Amino acid sequence: MRKAVISLLLVSAVVTGCESAEHPPVNAGPPSTAGTRQLTDAEQLRISDAQQRLIGACMRGQGFEFWEAERLSVEESRTLGYVLDDVAWARKYGYGSRLQAEDAAARAANPNLAYRKRLSEQRRQAYDEALDGGLDVPVMSVEIPGGGTVRKQMGGCVGESEKKLYGDPREWFRAEKTAGHLRALYVPRVLADQRFSAAQNAWSRCMKRSGYDYSDPGASRQSAIAKSDRVAEPKVFEAERKLAVADATCAQDTDLLSIGEERESHYVAQLRDRYGEALDTYLRLQHRALDRAKRIVGPRA
Repeated sequence: MRKAVISLLLVSAVVTGCESAEHPPVNAGPPSTAGTRQLTDAEQLRISDAQQRLIGACMRGQGFEFWEAERLSVEESRTLGYVLDDVAWARKYGYGSRLQAEDAAARAANPNLAYRKRLSEQRRQAYDEALDGGLDVPVMSVEIPGGGTVRKQMGGCVGESEKKLYGDPREWFRAEKTAGHLRALYVPRVLADQRFSAAQNAWSRCMKRSGYDYSDPGASRQSAIAKSDRVAEPKVFEAERKLAVADATCAQDTDLLSIGEERESHYVAQLRDRYGEALDTYLRLQHRALDRAKRIVGPRA
């Protein structure tokens, strides 16, 4: 599959679900820093919706059709961090496996993919160039915390949408990737922290009293993910739902989330000498994008 089609899938994705339990942040994104708060899920979704609207307008302006992604509710689009402590949400959605399955089906049925496939080879190439600049667009790259380099080709309507929302796409790319990959540095410290470990052990004991033997929330969630291909089966989903409710209840009873957030902030603060500028830039540009998104789309229900 060509890069442009991958870009198309990415820009039409609906955020739904769990973070990887392999590298689990306590929160869904980089913590607040320097007095600037982290955006809520609803605010981040509004930026995503605004970007969809901008891409669609740009593509239609170049003579192509474009369909915006299906919009789940704010509640359904919740992004889970390492600790789930919302019992009501868990009672309704479990760990979100059914929502993720719905999201995957929506992506597979993305009308933009079908539309692109129907185009002639020449028009398809023009579509790809309009969407993200095609194969000859300049490549941006940034070294990420913990080692390695991330690269991104950015042009076309995708690039224009980011420019209108965030300003300089290169500045946003550097800040976003740096802030997002900081978890590789601070998450191991949080998980090894004595206060967090003690709270996590208390969570594990609470889970045992509920009939579940898991050492940490990541293990609990992974057991549900392992059966997510069968989540359409009522018994499988009911088992996930009950497990998630026990997980969230124990997280509340042990203050696991608040302790994790405090320890996370502590270790992120230790990285500010090196990465503070990137963190500040990340949040500043997110708030700028939100201000601009508010002029483009309304909030989700």
